[in-house]
Amino acid sequence: MITWIGLCAGGIWRYLDGQQGKALLKELFAGIKAPEQTILMAVGWLAREGYIILEGELPNPSIKLNPHPPSKS
Repeated sequence: MITWIGLCAGGIWRYLDGQQGKALLKELFAGIKAPEQTILMAVGWLAREGYIILEGELPNPSIKLNPHPPSKS
């Protein structure tokens, strides 16, 4: 399961990169071929790691790539 969430997180990052770095959650659901629960887990993972920024309120927040992601040293 962790591997699938990680692969989904990569798909989300690539999707956002192709959308000028920003999309609404419902757009992710439509654009990523994965169950909604997996997308939500991957969004949480990316947010926790500092790779994305969530703005707005549920049920449809805006998700943006962090312009200054954490460096992995």
